[in-house]
Amino acid sequence: MSLSSQMLIGLNRLFPLPVHPFNLANDGQMSYTEWQFQKGDQTIQFFLPFHSQEQMFTGKTVLDIGCGGGGKTCYYATFRPEKMIGIDIVPHYAEEGNAFAKEKGLADVVSFMTGDAANMTFADNTFDTIIMNDAMEHVGEPEKTLEECFRVLKPGGHLYINFPPYYHPYGAHLSDAIGIPWVHALFSDQALIRAYKELVRDLPDGADRISFRFSTQPDGRETISYINQMTIKRFRRIQQGVTQPAVYQQEIPLRNQLKVLAEMPGLREFFVKMVVCVYRKDK
Repeated sequence: MSLSSQMLIGLNRLFPLPVHPFNLANDGQMSYTEWQFQKGDQTIQFFLPFHSQEQMFTGKTVLDIGCGGGGKTCYYATFRPEKMIGIDIVPHYAEEGNAFAKEKGLADVVSFMTGDAANMTFADNTFDTIIMNDAMEHVGEPEKTLEECFRVLKPGGHLYINFPPYYHPYGAHLSDAIGIPWVHALFSDQALIRAYKELVRDLPDGADRISFRFSTQPDGRETISYINQMTIKRFRRIQQGVTQPAVYQQEIPLRNQLKVLAEMPGLREFFVKMVVCVYRKDK
């Protein structure tokens, strides 16, 4: 292990880990999917200044992109959509989501499938509502994913997007093992990968966590493939190519006391907690 990775692991001992669903599951407190279900209301809060839960879901055909284990999808389904589909590229999430929907008595409304959001099999103009909660920072082809969203969205329908930008304190998405805020601004990706692998090596699901987050390139180099390093700047650049109107946008600071820092050009990437955007497809 490199010196920088050793330094990272040593420094990490000084920082408590944030609450993380992987660790809750390992401790037997609750499953990842149940954690998602309990966090569903927090997701909706970002959009309530623009639309209520009923406006987003009730009586609508809904697509949840990057649904993970399906807990948040099932929470949305409590607002009585006509039909809801959760899609994620990780194969085992569809099985987990369908089992959870059955457990919650929602299987007649919600179903889950494995698929790539950049190449969906749905027909044009299928959904009234599409929600991408904490998904924009993960998709491999964000521009193509947005194109697909607008293709399958009905005219007059809405696309709801929220994501933490890359330089959020835990934007590297390694906080299940590394509690150092902004660690990805302090250490190289290779140091992060080596340290993370060492920290989770002996966990019951350590191998799964490693394969979930990292991949090996043809040249043998490992990368953090779970995220696409979506910054605010990059997202705004992508938005310039979107022809549909953005009808609501917000940048939520880490804390209200830090709002001034979250508005400063040189610091906003580090002090914005969530980027929120709602699009409406033209009729």
